[in-house]
Amino acid sequence: MTTQTQVRPSSVFLVSGGAKGITAQCAIKMAQHQPSTFILLGRSEVLETEPDFAQDCFEESVLKKRIMENLLSQGEKPTPMSVQKIYNKIASSREIKNTLVAIQQTGAKAEYISVDVTNVAELQNKLAAAVARTGTITGIIHGAGNLADKLIEKKTDQDFEKVYTAKVQGLENLLSCVNPNQLEHLVLFSSVTGFYGNQGQSDYAIANEILNKSAHLIKQQYPQCHVVAINWGGWDSGMVTPELKKAFAERGIDIIPVDVGTQMLVNELHPAHHATTQVVIGSPTIRPPAPLEPELRSYRIRRRMTVEANPFLHDHTIAGSPVLPATCAMSWMINACEELYPGYTYLSCKNFKVLKGITFGENSPQEHILEIQEIAKAESDFIEFETTILSNTTTGKTHFHYKAQIKLVRKLPEAPIYEDVNLTEDNIITTTGKDFYQNGDSSLFHGPAFQKIVRVLNINPTKITIECFWQEITAREQGQFPVQWHNPYTTDLSTQALWIWLNHFHQEVCLPGQLTHSEQFRTVPCNAPFYVSCEVENKTATGVTANFFLHDTEGKIYSRILGAKAVIAPMNLHKRK
Repeated sequence: MTTQTQVRPSSVFLVSGGAKGITAQCAIKMAQHQPSTFILLGRSEVLETEPDFAQDCFEESVLKKRIMENLLSQGEKPTPMSVQKIYNKIASSREIKNTLVAIQQTGAKAEYISVDVTNVAELQNKLAAAVARTGTITGIIHGAGNLADKLIEKKTDQDFEKVYTAKVQGLENLLSCVNPNQLEHLVLFSSVTGFYGNQGQSDYAIANEILNKSAHLIKQQYPQCHVVAINWGGWDSGMVTPELKKAFAERGIDIIPVDVGTQMLVNELHPAHHATTQVVIGSPTIRPPAPLEPELRSYRIRRRMTVEANPFLHDHTIAGSPVLPATCAMSWMINACEELYPGYTYLSCKNFKVLKGITFGENSPQEHILEIQEIAKAESDFIEFETTILSNTTTGKTHFHYKAQIKLVRKLPEAPIYEDVNLTEDNIITTTGKDFYQNGDSSLFHGPAFQKIVRVLNINPTKITIECFWQEITAREQGQFPVQWHNPYTTDLSTQALWIWLNHFHQEVCLPGQLTHSEQFRTVPCNAPFYVSCEVENKTATGVTANFFLHDTEGKIYSRILGAKAVIAPMNLHKRK
C-alpha cells in the first residue's frame, strides 16, 4: 500500500524554469494554497542593483529610449538587438524579483538560483548549498523548456539539441540531485504537442513524449511518489496576442486562462489524484486544412463489428438481440467524413434512412462497408458526401442498411435559439429516472449506456419536453463508436421523448425510420443536464413524425432533428422472443 502525501508546510519544491512565465504563476498559486519552500531555477541573472537610468522606469518604450541614450553617452551605437538585449536583462531580473516577492507574501519561503539545468556539475554544486539552507528537497516541478519551431527538413542538430536537452537532460540532471526515495512529488510540464503532435515541433513533441513515458516509468519504480506529467495546451499569457487568440479560435483550439490552469495544477497535486500519472489539459493543435482539390472522390471503409468490441450493444437489445442504434450508424458516417478532411466539422445530415437495421447474431456479416462519395465542395466553405452502409452475405447478396447525406463546414454558424422553450412542470407524468426503462411492457428498452431521461417537464397532444442527463460511459464501452463532435448516445437519448409521448397518448411505441434534416451547432453536454423539446407533426396508424430540439435552459440549441419519422413497433421490445 502506497502513502498518499499532501503538500505540507515542510515540503520543499525544486522548480526548473520557475521564476518567470507560467511556471512562476504555478509556483505562486501553489504557495497561496499551501505556503512551503520553493527553490526556483532559471538561466537568467538577477541584477542586485539596476542601472541608474532604469530606476523607477517601467514603461517599455521609455526604458528602451533611456537605454539608447545611455549607449550613446558611452560612445556606442545603439542597435535594435543591443537595446533589446539590455531591456530583456532588466525586465527578466524584475520578473524574477516579483515572483520571489509574490511567493514570500503568502508566508512561503523562496529563493532563486541562476543555473542551466543541462549543466549537471554546476546544478549539483549550487543545489547542495541551497539544500543546506532549505532542507531536503521533497518535490520537483520540471517546467524548463526551449522552442525552435521549424519544419523538420529545416531543423539543425543545434535546434534539436536545444529543445531536447532542456526537457530530457534537464529532468535527468534534476533527478540526479535528489534522493528518489525521499521524493514525494514529481510534476513534469509536458505539452499537448507530445500527445497530439504539431506542425514544426517534431523535436518538442519527442522531448515531451519522453517526459510522459518517463513519468510512467518513475511511477512504477517509486510508487510512493505522486508523479504526474501534465500535457498543457496553450496558455492565455503575454505570448498569446489577441490576433493569435482569434487564429486559435478559428482552429478550435482552446486557450487556458492563467487562473484556471494554475488552479488545475493545485488540484492535480491532491492525494485523490495520486494514481493519475498523465493528464491532458488543453486542445489538440489542429493545423489549418489543406486546400480542397476539385476532384470529387469516393471511398470504401470496411469495419468488422462485434458485440465484444462494442460493449454498449448490450444496452441496446431488441427482442433479445443486440441492435446497432441508428444514431451510431450516423456517427460512423460523420466521423469517417471528418477524418477525411481535418479542419472541417460536421454540420448537418440530410435524408437519413434506415433501410435494414444491423442486428448481431449467429448469421451476422463478417464485415460492414461504409461507402462515401463526395457530391459537392467549395474551398474554405463546405464539403458534402453521399454515404451508404452495406454488407454482403456469404452467397454474394448485398444488404443496404443506412443512407444519408453528410455536410461538413469550415466554420460552424452561430447556434440558433429555440423560441418555444417551456420548462414549467405540469406533473402529468411523474415517472423519473431509471423507472422509464425496462419497467413494463411499454417502457423504454434501453440499458444504462443510453439513459437517462431525468423527468418529463410537460406534455400535451402536440409536444413533450424532457430533462436529460447522460453519464459518459468509458472508452472501452464506446468501442468503435466513440463520442467525438457528434455523440450517438445523447442523440439516441433525445429521441426517447417521442416514445414516451406516443405511449402516453396512444399506448404505442416506436423505432426510428428516417429523418429529413439534422444539424449540430454545439457539443451536447455529458455529465450535465440538457433539455429536449419534441414537437409532434403527424401521427398515423403506422408511424409518427416529429421535430427534436436539444437545448439549454435559455433555449440555445445544441442540435436539432427535423422531420424525424418513426415506425410503430410491437410492445415488449426489451423481452427476448
